[in-house]
Amino acid sequence: MAIYRILQNSPLGPEEITRLSTAYEQALRTIGVQDRNDPLTELIARKIIEIGQTGLKDPVKICVRAIEELRLSKG
Repeated sequence: MAIYRILQNSPLGPEEITRLSTAYEQALRTIGVQDRNDPLTELIARKIIEIGQTGLKDPVKICVRAIEELRLSKG
């Protein structure tokens, strides 16, 4: 999956990787992406990481912000 590949060589600690991975998985579920090879997964992963670097810690808030910023919300 995109986020794991991107984070594989990152200097982030396990706690931060877990937080970002949780936000990523939640975002994919929220917008209904089932195909993990969909190019959209990489776009979402990069946005999740970008938001995580702003200091936001809550995976749910990271997920919501990523979806809003990418304008991917349903409805």
